[in-house]
Amino acid sequence: MTNRFVAYAGAVLLLQGLAGCSDEKKPGNETTGPVTAASEPVNGAAEIADRKLVVAFGDSLYAGYGVLPQESFPARLEKALAARGVAATVRNAGVSGDTTSAGLRRLAFTLDGLDRTPDLVMVNLGGNDMLRGIDPAETRANLTAICAELQRRGIPILLTGMVAAPNMGRDYAEPFNAIYADLAKRYDAALYPFFLDGVVTNRALMLPDGVHPNPQGIEAIVEKVTPIVAGALEP
Repeated sequence: MTNRFVAYAGAVLLLQGLAGCSDEKKPGNETTGPVTAASEPVNGAAEIADRKLVVAFGDSLYAGYGVLPQESFPARLEKALAARGVAATVRNAGVSGDTTSAGLRRLAFTLDGLDRTPDLVMVNLGGNDMLRGIDPAETRANLTAICAELQRRGIPILLTGMVAAPNMGRDYAEPFNAIYADLAKRYDAALYPFFLDGVVTNRALMLPDGVHPNPQGIEAIVEKVTPIVAGALEP
């Protein structure tokens, strides 16, 4: 594990507390972030109604930090699902800088602002908590509350997890890394254990900041995640 994430650790040391992935708004001055369509809307209300609705709820890794809107993870996921014959609209509800606490604060507003209940909510939060050294117990509590609210509303969940960088130390990494699998089991959620798996250690797939994937990196992630999303959307 340590060798696999050496590059990740270096990036975290350089970027901890900086803008981009960790530019959370100050308390009392939060923005909820719009829930935007990942691609051009389809024509016809009937066609829209027949499509599955997926909400990508997370931080800059979903929001599309450093890439064009059409290159973001939600946009490319929607295209990949269509290529598999899955008619789905993937809404981008990513906000750069969100910690799990910020995500929890805006969850109800985000869901209530949709025109219908999603068929799936994907959750990718926790990376900024790790960058800030937030106690994993707090991260777990916030993600538990997010999953509990989604379950209460009858919305299926897919967690795309994060992994603590080696420089955080074993005492931090062990409780942090266990969060996503534990919650997936508890809430019967689909799980992709590490969103940046196979990408973060490949410079050709990352932006110069070493933390966010470039368009090629996003495509590599989408290729792995799409089958899991498609399976979660099956009746």
